[in-house]
Amino acid sequence: MLSRAACSTSRRLVPALSVLGSRQKHSLPDLPYDYGALEPHINAQIMQLHHSKHHAAYVNNLNVAEEKYREALEKRDVTAQIALQPALKFNGGGHINHSIFWTNLSPNGGGEPQGELLEAIKRDFGSFAKFKEKLTAVSVGVQGSGWGWLGFNKEQGRLQIAACSNQDPLQGTTGLIPLLGIDVWEHAYYLQYKNVRPDYLKAIWNVINWENVTARYTACSK
Repeated sequence: MLSRAACSTSRRLVPALSVLGSRQKHSLPDLPYDYGALEPHINAQIMQLHHSKHHAAYVNNLNVAEEKYREALEKRDVTAQIALQPALKFNGGGHINHSIFWTNLSPNGGGEPQGELLEAIKRDFGSFAKFKEKLTAVSVGVQGSGWGWLGFNKEQGRLQIAACSNQDPLQGTTGLIPLLGIDVWEHAYYLQYKNVRPDYLKAIWNVINWENVTARYTACSK
């Protein structure tokens, strides 16, 4: 079960600037299942490349960017600090997003959530079917690369669906707390589904880890 720390994923993964000098480097998290565990819905080749190459690259590049940022802070080089913002946002977002994504999936996933999350979905979207249809449509409609998200609006106390471009992190760019993210970058599906994103999105619902999504919702809605 997730703790309340699930509500501040982005804050945990991207440390405060004041402690950059003494921080430990970010590392690639292990998957909670084998690369082939999500087959036939997402094949092993995609999972291996996605995790060990793409996510690893975000982690490595984030560490490099943070080291450069630390040096810029020490030198009081504001121009360099500003110039590094895109790299921090892109690679930091990539690390945050994928760290959530892997736990949102499970070989024992699929179906519908239960309990308070299902009730919240019915309250805010009308039914689970309508929610699924809307998140799928938003994810299909992402132009180029990005993510479809189910998030929690803490101020309004309700669920919201949103799309983010590239690797923009949901919480850092919209304020919504991330519960469920669907990666629609082509590297997440092209080797299996080619350029037919809707087929990938139809398949991914079979491996959604509703226990994880529910735990995130429970932690953030208290």
